[in-house]
Amino acid sequence: MASAKQTARIRVIDGHLKSKPVTSLHSTPPNGLKYTVDSCHVLSMKEREFFEENGFFVVKGLVDQKDLDIYRERFKQICNGEIPKPAGLIVMKDVAIAKSEYMQGDSAITKIQDFHSDPVLFEYCSHEGILKYAEQFIGKDIMAMHTMLINKPPDPGSKSSRHPLHQDLHYFPFRPADRIVASWTAMEHVDRRNGCLVVLPGTHKGKLLQHQYPEWEGGVNKMYHGVRDFDENSPRVHLVMEPGDTVFFHPLLIHGSGMNTTNGFRKAISCHYASSHCEYIDVKGTVQENIQKEVIEIARRRLGDDVQFEFQDIWYMKGRLVHGERVNL
Repeated sequence: MASAKQTARIRVIDGHLKSKPVTSLHSTPPNGLKYTVDSCHVLSMKEREFFEENGFFVVKGLVDQKDLDIYRERFKQICNGEIPKPAGLIVMKDVAIAKSEYMQGDSAITKIQDFHSDPVLFEYCSHEGILKYAEQFIGKDIMAMHTMLINKPPDPGSKSSRHPLHQDLHYFPFRPADRIVASWTAMEHVDRRNGCLVVLPGTHKGKLLQHQYPEWEGGVNKMYHGVRDFDENSPRVHLVMEPGDTVFFHPLLIHGSGMNTTNGFRKAISCHYASSHCEYIDVKGTVQENIQKEVIEIARRRLGDDVQFEFQDIWYMKGRLVHGERVNL
């Protein structure tokens, strides 16, 4: 049973999710908040304190429907081979339907990743409204480091459309974590039926935990690592969102998504931003060593064994400056 403190937190979060869109600028808040910067005034003090406590913040209607329609059409063009595949783009299929001859085109694709070379989809990463909020979390020198358009399919009965609970920092060889933030925009109505995001508020205050593939009977999609040894009794919040609603969250926040139990695909588009002042780290001997090994193995299959590179090089090659000055990343 949830404690009184947990119940109070859920009540505050529920009030935030039902609040009106943030549209006005605010006066400079006082110093002392760890997860936002004082030089940007998009969020009020109360809103900054909400992110400080919970590790996520939802902005209603941030991306227009016309932009979402453009991204949706580009996704179809890429998946159906109507345009050349952009350089570096990774196309992924659900493990349960990967070899199905009945699923073709965009219906067979569950996610495209690393669309930094596609000028149409990358417009999301340089979206003025999104960058305005990203600056509040990481400062004015902003790099787009990781991009995804997720096309969560109707679950075929294997429960493989789930995404295990995880922390995004598991995948990133750069720090500090507090100067990294994700934006995740719903491209249609999302709720528990079609596998909305679920977050564990406050878990961003902890450390990076060990991640491994979960032992799921129906199989697990490639690179879908799950967090281990976390408090399973932590309160969970399911983010019901409308098209254009955008959630920003800290890379240590534990989150995931459930099965899509509907007959339609659930689309969302996402970018991870980092301050260009972040620095690359060596993850050898850390809890990230397993993901480093897996990413390098995949890259070698694509590039060849004779190409010499490090884990950090992969991120450096796909990072793009979207605002300010490129300093380190």
